[in-house]
Amino acid sequence: MLKNKKPVIVIKYGGNAMTEESLKTNVLQNICKLQEEGFHVVIVHGGGPFIQKILSQVNIESEFVDGHRKTTKEALKYVEMALKGEVNGSLVGMLNQLGQRAVGLSGKDGQLATATKRYHNKTINGTVEKIDIGQVGDVVAINTELISLLLQNNYLPVVTCIAADSECNEYNINADMFAGHLAGALSASQFIVLTDVDGLLMDKDDPSTIIRNLTISETSKLIANGTIQGGMIPKIESCIVALKAGAKSSRIINGTKPQQITQLAENKNIGTTIST
Repeated sequence: MLKNKKPVIVIKYGGNAMTEESLKTNVLQNICKLQEEGFHVVIVHGGGPFIQKILSQVNIESEFVDGHRKTTKEALKYVEMALKGEVNGSLVGMLNQLGQRAVGLSGKDGQLATATKRYHNKTINGTVEKIDIGQVGDVVAINTELISLLLQNNYLPVVTCIAADSECNEYNINADMFAGHLAGALSASQFIVLTDVDGLLMDKDDPSTIIRNLTISETSKLIANGTIQGGMIPKIESCIVALKAGAKSSRIINGTKPQQITQLAENKNIGTTIST
């Protein structure tokens, strides 16, 4: 646990806020302002577009099973190059240029995260079958010791979602879920998921239908009726994971509107807040 009382904000960073350079700079500037406002900040990121780019360059075809990328051991080497070498290195460099003391990590560093192999359950002819999707994993444990040590010394951890199991088999983890587990383990005051919309919308094509507040019990109904669908499902699920594991609050906000990040320090009613 952290010895000082600064609140911790864990930010899951992704979407267009990661791929557009000017927007990326603006987002990181606003994250730096949170540090200046007296928060400890931890950034967690994935990098789907960067993974796709490097796999295409080395002629490894991406196979998807119900939207889940199948990752071979050969592909995982390049996934890690993209996540740690390109995305993580770029974020760390830009944050340090902005005056921070950013440190790049993955779940493997200091045994921060322990993973287990993930199978995809697919219903075929009425029978649920476990489909092997390769080196894809789930988080089963988080060790906060290294992150806490860095935060106590005013470093800004930037974490990507590669982790290993107890036998050193390595896995790519869904970044939303990785971030949720980490936020819970750190008892974060806020877990923030950056996406490309203002929050969860009742009608995905109508920004005025934003749902400002949502309880965990209400989410299953919204998934069942299709209000929560596609890429929003793991984001909502990550918020639930964070809350159940110890985070104080979870919120989905628009990363393409970087000013919303600094509004987190002002307790403004932005995005969609998920509560217990």
